[in-house]
Amino acid sequence: MAQGSDSNDASYRSPSPAGRQSSSDDAKKAMRREKNRIAAQKSRMRQTQKADSLHLESESLEKENAALRKEVKQLTEEAKYLTSVLSSHEPLCAGLTPTTTDLQYPPNHHGAYHQHIAVPHYQH
Repeated sequence: MAQGSDSNDASYRSPSPAGRQSSSDDAKKAMRREKNRIAAQKSRMRQTQKADSLHLESESLEKENAALRKEVKQLTEEAKYLTSVLSSHEPLCAGLTPTTTDLQYPPNHHGAYHQHIAVPHYQH
């Protein structure tokens, strides 16, 4: 007779409680793997959404930065222009001299604020 074909062979096992336990473990493993697969999928989706959000924020900040740099350039040019206007106007005001360099304070002021600011009075 061929080996393994005999129904009385010792290597043959009939379904037993131990066999059912193995089947239950396999089902648990399959459930755990499925839950893990779903969790990994959700994690990857959140990671992608976060990367997209950061990309959009980065683009927005780059646009804002460019606008601010443009504004700084314009303000620098305006400051240069106003400085030149002031420089050209100063000779016209050379006859004006301060009559006093006393500090000016409002009434009932105790002198605690703005002590470093001198307000000259000009005579025309």
